[in-house]
Amino acid sequence: MCTPPAPDFIRYLAAKKGLDDRSLNRQVWDHFARALLDRPDSAPLRVLEVGCGIGTMLERLLERGVLTRAAYTGIDVEAELIRAAAQRLHGYAASRQVPLTTDSGGSMLFSTPAQDVRITLEAADLLDFLDREPGKAAWDLLVAHAVLDLIDLDSALPPLLSRLAPGGLFYFSLNFDGATILEPAIDPDLDALIETLYHRTMDTRRCQGRPSGSSRTGRRLFGRLKEASARLIAAGSSDWVVFPGPDGYPGDEAYFLHFIIDTIGRALHGHPELAGSRFPAWIAQRHRQIEARELIYIAHQLDFLGYI
Repeated sequence: MCTPPAPDFIRYLAAKKGLDDRSLNRQVWDHFARALLDRPDSAPLRVLEVGCGIGTMLERLLERGVLTRAAYTGIDVEAELIRAAAQRLHGYAASRQVPLTTDSGGSMLFSTPAQDVRITLEAADLLDFLDREPGKAAWDLLVAHAVLDLIDLDSALPPLLSRLAPGGLFYFSLNFDGATILEPAIDPDLDALIETLYHRTMDTRRCQGRPSGSSRTGRRLFGRLKEASARLIAAGSSDWVVFPGPDGYPGDEAYFLHFIIDTIGRALHGHPELAGSRFPAWIAQRHRQIEARELIYIAHQLDFLGYI
C-alpha cells in the first residue's frame, strides 16, 4: 500500500476471516491440500506468503493441517500488520496449548506431534524483498491471499514466480474480478455509475509512480500465468457473499460491510461525476441498510493453483 491503512484496518482483516473461509473455492483448496500432503520430499516445505496481513492465511494453513514440516515466511509492507500477525499467532498457539518458542534468528517455532513449522514474519516491500537475492529459486510454495489485485501483475508476477523451485506450487486466492454487487438497489442508474467509477479507481491506482492493481485481476491472471510458463492445476470462483441470516450478519461481518461502504466513499470522495448530495446520501443509505440488516454484498473473485 502507498497510503496508510484505513482506521481499524486490522479489525476489518479479522472480521473477514470467516467470510474468506467459506468463500475459498473448495475444489481449488482440495487440490492444494492434496498436493501438499502427497509431497514426496521429506525436507521442510519452504513457504513464502506475500501480503500476509495479520496472518489469517497462516492460521488457516495450520488449522487445516496442510503444513506439517515447513519453514514459512510471511511478508507485508505494513509493519503494524506484521506486529498484529505475531500477536495473533501467539494467541492461536495459546488457545491450542501449543508452546510457541523463538529461535536465535527471531523465528517462531510451532511444534506439535503432527506439525513442525518455523515461522518468520517480516515487514518488507515485495519487490525489495525479491531483489535481495535476484534469480534465486528459494521457495517450494508461494501464497498470495487477497493481494494480487493490489499490485501490478506485469512487474511483480514474473519475479515472484521466478523464485519458485522447479515444480514449486503457487496458491493465489481471492483475486477480485470486476463485479461489486450491492442489494437492494437504491437508484439503479446511480448504483451502476458508482460501481463503474469505483472499479476505475482500482484500474488507475498508482504506487510510487507505478500502476498498482486492477479491477479485473482474476481474469487477467489466466493470461499472465500462461505468459510466465506456469501450469494451472485448478481455478475457480471464490466470491464473497454477505447477507443477513435470522440472527443478522455472522460474526463481525456488519463491521466488514460498513468498512466496504466507507472504502467506496473514500475512493470516490469529491469525484466530479458524483457532485452534489447524491453520493453522500447514497453512502448514508447503504450504512442504514446494514444497520437494518438489509444489505447484501457480493464481490466476484477467483482462486488459482498451479506450478512452475
